[in-house]
Amino acid sequence: MAKILPLGEAIAEFVQDGDTVALEGFTHLIPHAAGHEIIRQKRRNLTLIRMTPDIVYDQMIGAGCAVKLQFSWGGNPGVGSLHRFRDAVEKGWPHPLALEEHEHAGMAVAYAAGASHLPFGILRGYAGTDLPQHSTVQFIECPFTGERLAAVKAIRPNVAIIHAQKADRQGNVMLWGVVGAQKEAVLAADRAIVTVEEIVDKLDAPPNAVILPAWILSAVCHVKGGAFPSYTHGYYPRNNAFYREWNVISKERETFLAWIDQHIMRTQDFSGFLRSLESLRDGF
Repeated sequence: MAKILPLGEAIAEFVQDGDTVALEGFTHLIPHAAGHEIIRQKRRNLTLIRMTPDIVYDQMIGAGCAVKLQFSWGGNPGVGSLHRFRDAVEKGWPHPLALEEHEHAGMAVAYAAGASHLPFGILRGYAGTDLPQHSTVQFIECPFTGERLAAVKAIRPNVAIIHAQKADRQGNVMLWGVVGAQKEAVLAADRAIVTVEEIVDKLDAPPNAVILPAWILSAVCHVKGGAFPSYTHGYYPRNNAFYREWNVISKERETFLAWIDQHIMRTQDFSGFLRSLESLRDGF
């Protein structure tokens, strides 16, 4: 049953060194605040899972949190490479990063299998690629048709972390807009943390909203702006300037470390992080 907690307490209680952690969200609702708190609390030896790792994982990898990444695409959306991700893979800084790479569809099927408590998912995919050499994919024969299909090991994280628009005071969570694998990640995980823009007395669901009941969640945390610099549909837009600036900040180790120290390690929480950004924090 969900506890309503400050984010720092939730991360301290539910994310431990060595865990497999999935921070999900697609184009918006990316849980940056939670990623920052993991950095702030110096979690180590994490296996990170995300369909589209972008700058929040670049920050966590560069800060030394991760030893492995399971993913299906990685980059700074609309800008270019993830420099800290590349440095870890190519030069082992701050330490080597193991990779498990998938197709988008394969990751989606693996999450769905995990949410269903099945050992693997099945799809027509991966054929003609070398991805099976870099992942947990195996090919099997359909017992009904004889067709050769790809079997992808289920994703079952120790912890899933997502961002959403609202929660009620009982810990039920609602999200809407573009929805990726958040629901499946939560259902597949042993523990789940949700950061939300606001906590309300009653959830009034818009069309196509996803409702996550309190009994499948570990913690709900009120973190206004918790998806910044990505956007939260209905609350604030994507901060494109931050993504462009990150390309410069992250390019060199020294500028990256100085930025992490100033804006994450020397701030107490995400509201302090937002205040530290000065010109980039419009709307907060």
